[in-house]
Amino acid sequence: MKVILLKDVQGQGKAGDLVDVNEGYARNFLIKKGLAEVATATKINELNQRKASAEYHRQEDIKAMTALAAELKGKSFGVRIKVGQGGKVFGSVTGANIADAIKEAGYDIDKKKIVLAQPIKSVGDYEVEIKLLEGVGTKVKVLVRGEE
Repeated sequence: MKVILLKDVQGQGKAGDLVDVNEGYARNFLIKKGLAEVATATKINELNQRKASAEYHRQEDIKAMTALAAELKGKSFGVRIKVGQGGKVFGSVTGANIADAIKEAGYDIDKKKIVLAQPIKSVGDYEVEIKLLEGVGTKVKVLVRGEE
């Protein structure tokens, strides 16, 4: 019996998958617990349309993020950090600080997309990686300057 999974089922598949299972298993377990529905022609057509739509939107997101990555590549963003006498730095520059600096320049980048091995704890110029999507990323310069 063919069923469309509504939720992830271990050993069968993920939500949205069309699977062929034993009729008793389908009726007595999967459908009864709301994990699946019977795969009729209309349900299969709806499933295919949803998958095609989701793939189209994913491709559009990839195009948009690739364009954003090309636009950001090589740009410089300034971040200010408090320093005391003798150039001693108070605190550190984190992904959130860099995201704020990028936002001030007009780009909306989430702080979670900024990859730092460790927080920046000194004044200087740094190259920071931004991963927008899986396989889509870029590097920008972060200019850390002190303010007393």
